[in-house]
Amino acid sequence: MSSLKNIPPIDEVIKQPRVQQLIEKYNREHVLTLARQAAGQLREEIRQKRMDIDRTQATEMILAKVEEAAVKANQGKMKRVVNGTGVVLHTNLGRAPLSEKAAAHVAAMGRYYSNLELDLEKGERGSRYQHVEELLVSLTGAEAALVVNNNAAAVLLGLTSFARGKEVIVSRGQLIEIGGAFRVPEVMKQSGAILIEVGTTNRTYPADFERAITENTAMLFTAHTSNYKVMGFVREVDLKELVQLGMKYQIPVMQDLGSGCLLNLGEWGLLEEPNVPECVASGADIVCFSGDKLLGGSQAGILVGKKQYIDAMKKNQLLRALRIDKLTLAALEATLLEYSIGQPAQNLPVINMLSRSPEELQGKARRILQGLRRVFNGDDRIAALGLCKVSDTIGGGAYPTYEMPGYGVQIEFSMMSVEAAAKNLRLGDPAMLVRKQDDRIIISARTIFDDEIKLLPGLLAQAMSL
Repeated sequence: MSSLKNIPPIDEVIKQPRVQQLIEKYNREHVLTLARQAAGQLREEIRQKRMDIDRTQATEMILAKVEEAAVKANQGKMKRVVNGTGVVLHTNLGRAPLSEKAAAHVAAMGRYYSNLELDLEKGERGSRYQHVEELLVSLTGAEAALVVNNNAAAVLLGLTSFARGKEVIVSRGQLIEIGGAFRVPEVMKQSGAILIEVGTTNRTYPADFERAITENTAMLFTAHTSNYKVMGFVREVDLKELVQLGMKYQIPVMQDLGSGCLLNLGEWGLLEEPNVPECVASGADIVCFSGDKLLGGSQAGILVGKKQYIDAMKKNQLLRALRIDKLTLAALEATLLEYSIGQPAQNLPVINMLSRSPEELQGKARRILQGLRRVFNGDDRIAALGLCKVSDTIGGGAYPTYEMPGYGVQIEFSMMSVEAAAKNLRLGDPAMLVRKQDDRIIISARTIFDDEIKLLPGLLAQAMSL
């Protein structure tokens, strides 16, 4: 096929000014690899499509492929995603988005040097944990605090520190599994603790715990079932009951709260989830929870509780393997400062999304709809475009049965399927996730940031053009 002979050699491609500009910006070997790949792709296209092109056209097509590939490679694989699903703590989308203050603090601490482990006043080595411990103590009412890289690590550290080779008693109804096949029994096994199950799946009593206590019992453990709910004929041991039992036998009580929150969310109708200060006040010796769920910060495993237990975990050699890094710590510090001296309901995205009233969400959905109608009014590719009521969810293993009333925009297409539209939106820049319902897609207003509303018409237009 004569067109194959018109593909320029790589040496000739490399000499092109547009490629030389890329070499000034990127690694030469990388650009050379992209040029070879582009030439190979064009060769395959000519064979499959029996294209008839000359040398100039072939060169231009290769240059365009190299430039596109260079831009894509420089962006990396992590992409910004516009969340139109209405799931506030979407695990696949990174859970809690950071506040502007937290993002700026991360950028500053990452771009420059910091006093991560330096006591500036004494000029001596300090502890990285000091940056957030005082804030956590103040916000939770605990005696001390410690932070590791996630809540699974927090559970592992607690069990390893106090129960290696010893018994830990837990209700059968709390042998939970969360995302990624993280299971409480497996973590206990990994820590070297001996799991003692008591009660039944749906009913466990304080007496079940008490009968299981032996000389080898090191801990009473309770896990908040934040990602599912057992309904009907149920009985679970209250944290205060477990604390009383622990005090009677001088055995520490550890609570895995999962998606911990510092606020009482009752004013927004979210009444079922226990918050961290309440659990600390109940007398638990150790309470652990996540930083990137209802707290609204970075991924972290936060441990608060009695000083003697927190101090013991600080001395565990495992802590170094589980320690939090400077960027995560910066994000967490800024988030906690928002709770301490700021306005979390306004400035923390998660709390802001949870606290929006249906009336506010209806107004937001109307703004989204107006923006879309300005661009697509009369477009025959869209069969219907309108406002709709939705039920949003919290996600992230919190409030598993709770649905929040909200509003969104529904779109029906006349020339493409719902599956195709949703896929094309996922492949956009930025990517976008929506709900699929029957013959339409739905964009929930709750999880769309205000400054993202102006992006939606362009993303939809891009999706319909693919």
